[in-house]
Amino acid sequence: MANTRSAMKQMRSSAKKRERNRMFRTRARTHINRARRFIAEGKIEEAREQVQLAIKVLDKAAEKGIIHKNKAARYKSRLMRRLNQATRGLEVA
Repeated sequence: MANTRSAMKQMRSSAKKRERNRMFRTRARTHINRARRFIAEGKIEEAREQVQLAIKVLDKAAEKGIIHKNKAARYKSRLMRRLNQATRGLEVA
């Protein structure tokens, strides 16, 4: 437990930041998982919408420094690659 007033304040501040960061990370994971699920189910239109939402949320989290910008780029790249492969698979069939 913190002993000084500044350490106590830092603990309060860290707790607030942790909750806020957790909210952004959870939101990003939710949209990513929904997009992946729609892609796997073959619901391409819903998947496109979810991918766009996921990209938006990932960019916002990276902008705020909650996740690293390269990590956001990696997730976006992987999502788009999956979506494009699923779309290409439907065009051939």
